[in-house]
Amino acid sequence: MIKRGIIGASLGVICLGGGLVAWRVDGQEPMPATTVVAPPVPVVVAKVQVADFPIVMTGIGSAVAYNVVDVRAQITGTIQTIGFVEGQTVHPGSLIAQIDPRPYQAALQQAEANLARDQAHLTNAQTNLGRYVPLEKQGFASAQQVTDQTSAVSQLEADIVGDKAAIFNAQTQLSYTTIASPIDGVTGIRRIDIGNIVQPSTSDPIVTITQIQPISVQFTLPQKDVPAVQEAMSKGQLTTIAYDEDDRTKLDEGTLLLVNNAISQTSGTIQLKATFPNKKRALWPGEFVNVRLIVATRHNAVSVPLSALIQGDGRSFAYVVEPNGAVQERTVGVAETLDGRALIEQGLQPGDTVVTAGQYRLGDGVKVVEVPSGDPRVQNDSEASSGML
Repeated sequence: MIKRGIIGASLGVICLGGGLVAWRVDGQEPMPATTVVAPPVPVVVAKVQVADFPIVMTGIGSAVAYNVVDVRAQITGTIQTIGFVEGQTVHPGSLIAQIDPRPYQAALQQAEANLARDQAHLTNAQTNLGRYVPLEKQGFASAQQVTDQTSAVSQLEADIVGDKAAIFNAQTQLSYTTIASPIDGVTGIRRIDIGNIVQPSTSDPIVTITQIQPISVQFTLPQKDVPAVQEAMSKGQLTTIAYDEDDRTKLDEGTLLLVNNAISQTSGTIQLKATFPNKKRALWPGEFVNVRLIVATRHNAVSVPLSALIQGDGRSFAYVVEPNGAVQERTVGVAETLDGRALIEQGLQPGDTVVTAGQYRLGDGVKVVEVPSGDPRVQNDSEASSGML
């Protein structure tokens, strides 16, 4: 009797269909089932935005100095002074080097002395000519004397013209002893030291000056993009943005200067050149960069963060949060991506709320709860979240 009482009071429990079902061992009706409800999945969300969105073409290129000057000596002489520090920013007229000027100062003084001598001779010859002319009229001087004196005056006048030319040449040579920068730029490695004799035929320049403000970037685009670029250029100046080699950091923003006049038959690409102010010197000659050329702007465009999109089954889709807190999977059409955002052509509407982090735990109809970005409860990796499903 005692055993039967224990059995009669005992309950059997089994898990059926995700719920717990209890029944009496004595064969009477089972007790009501209890359903386990999964808690909402924590996610980060963002609103679909409506704003202007640029249409860009992307290319790869390199920065090129706006001007490059190899500074060389134009005369022969000994370097007395170096007027710059390697890597220094120089401007037009900044001293680069000073050549010993003494031989050229002496040549200038000699030319000036020759001029003074010939001017004195000319003055005397003109005075004598002034005497011979009235004497010839009175019969006291021959016509030959007047002719010879006139010729002497003309010859001295020509000598003076030559003397002035020699002075100008000597002044020019003397000015070449001071070597100055012809442009704004940055000096490179110095090739010539103080005390060395330089001459115009010297193979190495004293220094190379590179102008980097502004700076140019040469890049390429596929030949199929040429008509679109030319059409956009006909409507106005095009903005060009340079990014680093990782395509993450914006280096500078400039304008498109030209489209080259020939397409490369080898690569099927066209070369373009853009100019950048480079005020922060983020661009350096020879640096590889990624270039974005803005050819148009889509007004009132629908866009979402790029992190809201998931790739799968050959399509892009996003999870939209419904008013009841459940998510709905929607296939979307992406027209363009730029700076972490995607231009949406179809699938999303202004005002929709999309999930930007935590998608790997979602499916149609799953309830979600919004949490701040960076919340540790948000799992956005399939392996990390697999144990929590």
